[in-house]
Amino acid sequence: MSDSQLVQEGLSLMAFGMGFVFVFLTLLVFATTGMSRLVMRFVPTPVKEETSRQAPPPARAEDDVMAAISVAVHRYRQRHRR
Repeated sequence: MSDSQLVQEGLSLMAFGMGFVFVFLTLLVFATTGMSRLVMRFVPTPVKEETSRQAPPPARAEDDVMAAISVAVHRYRQRHRR
């Protein structure tokens, strides 16, 4: 085989492979879209719950955790200075 025939064979294989991948991905998009529409048709939409008008609870536990993490980081940095 000559070089030009090898290049032509390589280009045809490349085009065939890229075409196959393009067709497969196109079919995959259509299948996914169809399944999504099918699921949305048969699954009821979730009902929103009414949020209560109460004030949020105090974030005392979060503050304690943040303070503990800060102290731990500070101590670690003091012990492992470079």
